[in-house]
Amino acid sequence: MLTTTTPSIEGYEIVEYLGLVTGEAILGANIFKDFFAGIRDIVGGRSAAYEQELRKARAVAVAEMTADAEQLGANAVVGVDLDYETIQMGQMGNMLMVSVSGTAVRVAW
Repeated sequence: MLTTTTPSIEGYEIVEYLGLVTGEAILGANIFKDFFAGIRDIVGGRSAAYEQELRKARAVAVAEMTADAEQLGANAVVGVDLDYETIQMGQMGNMLMVSVSGTAVRVAW
């Protein structure tokens, strides 16, 4: 499945627009506890453990979006947009949501 942030794919002709597709993943409050417990992992202001969890969440969201596109019969997704949002859960703490959206299309090979 081709995915791109651009509205078209150079060298390919979009023959059909199939609609909006999305994917989401939410990191629970435990990731923040684990993150602070592993604060020793931080080098140069970065945390490898936290970055790894964000990569996992992004991969889940993108996989969900592409599965949605496949269900529509798409072979590509264009105009992909990736967002990170913090969700405040009151006394439960915060959660991080990774969301991705794009337009499912069929391109001519």
